[in-house]
Amino acid sequence: MKEYYGSMPDGSPISLYTFSVGKLTVSVTDLGATLVRILVPDAAGKAEDVILGYDRGEDYLKDSANCFGATVGRSANRIGGASFELGGIEYSLAKNDNGNNLHSGPDHWFHRLWQVEEVTDRSIRFSLFSPDGDQGFPGNARVQVTYRLEEPGSIHISYDAVSDRDTLFNLTNHCYFNLAGCDHPENAMLQTLCMPARFFLPDDPFNIPTGEIRPVDGTPMDFRAPKPLNRDLDADYEPLKLQHGYDHNFDVWCNPCAVLQDPESGRTLRISTDCPGIQLYTGNFVDAVGKNGCRYFHRSGVALETQFYPDAIHHPHWPQPVTRAGEHYHSDTLLEF
Repeated sequence: MKEYYGSMPDGSPISLYTFSVGKLTVSVTDLGATLVRILVPDAAGKAEDVILGYDRGEDYLKDSANCFGATVGRSANRIGGASFELGGIEYSLAKNDNGNNLHSGPDHWFHRLWQVEEVTDRSIRFSLFSPDGDQGFPGNARVQVTYRLEEPGSIHISYDAVSDRDTLFNLTNHCYFNLAGCDHPENAMLQTLCMPARFFLPDDPFNIPTGEIRPVDGTPMDFRAPKPLNRDLDADYEPLKLQHGYDHNFDVWCNPCAVLQDPESGRTLRISTDCPGIQLYTGNFVDAVGKNGCRYFHRSGVALETQFYPDAIHHPHWPQPVTRAGEHYHSDTLLEF
């Protein structure tokens, strides 16, 4: 189903597309190829929306900070110093986060209308042309994001891109999940999380990785056994104190790489990916009035962003987000409810 969802500043209409498979209903918009709603039943069959967001397209356009449900690119997360060297050429990016570059902004992909290339009864493919120099990155790039619903209740997100020059591609989705329901922000940190990650990346005070890959053993970063998000959230541990909670990259070495569960409703989310990392962010600075007028405060949801490691371009021994001219970038993330 396609419906009107607002308008761009130039008057162009924003559209919302809704799909259902089994008991799962998903809505996405061509504004930023953004996930807007995910309706999931609880153990008793009651369906609720489990991601944070807004009721109108115009509200997404006003928000550059939270990235609710957004497709983020060309390079998600942070690049230290807002610059990088590739092929002997130094590229400068916008300094939109304490002298660093965050989510390639401020000219965000999620504030642009994407083209709809293909729609079926359970899938949609969006495309975007990103010209050479867009956001400071080299190469004319053609990008596709595909959402496909699969039985019995999952969302398969595929990212594809190609550029005519060597460039960086590191795309992710920035949903904030609250499996208790997005209108129950007080319950978000009661969700239990299990991640098999063995290592995490400590950051400096500005969220740039120090270069250390630290074992989770014996630290509040250990989620190898399920635990509530709030159990160690305010622990006296420097990496947590620096970021006011969890905002760290963890290694992905097996799938599912994360399992999130709401103990009261029984809703469960399993995340699988081919990416080398996943960012755990407990919404430490969220502050917005969202769907149905609900007030989202800090820690009203949790983001689990599949990605290359943040600032990987400055750490050549880490997996690299570099795609060579003419090569095909592809990545998959599966959300199973």
